[in-house]
Amino acid sequence: MRGVAVTRWLLDTHLVLWWLSGDPRLPAAVQGMVMEPGAEVAVSQASLWEMAFKVSTGRLQVNLSEVERQVPLQGFRWLPISNAHLLAVAALESDGVHQDPFDRLLVAQSRLEPMLLLTADRQLGRYGATVVITTPGC
Repeated sequence: MRGVAVTRWLLDTHLVLWWLSGDPRLPAAVQGMVMEPGAEVAVSQASLWEMAFKVSTGRLQVNLSEVERQVPLQGFRWLPISNAHLLAVAALESDGVHQDPFDRLLVAQSRLEPMLLLTADRQLGRYGATVVITTPGC
């Protein structure tokens, strides 16, 4: 008997925030992918770090404790940041255009785990096969 195929998704920071807040920019396709039978969904601790950084600089208003609590309640798991993930960032190709350290860490994690990184950031498409670009509001 064949089992359900397991797809492993890693949500980028925007998608996590949109999911938790019910934001209409969350692509319907993302909802479908995350809810498919057998899907494993992770949220990187890098995303929580990015949110904390943006809260501390006044660029984001979100209850970080509630985010921390809601991720597992949504059926997602926290993906820890390992030394291997950090070292993999150094091996990422760089074109000088996309320098966001949080995004680069998510790409490195997606490659190492391996998982498919779901993102609405078209610039991340240059990182190849582990990045799945979604369109906001569709």
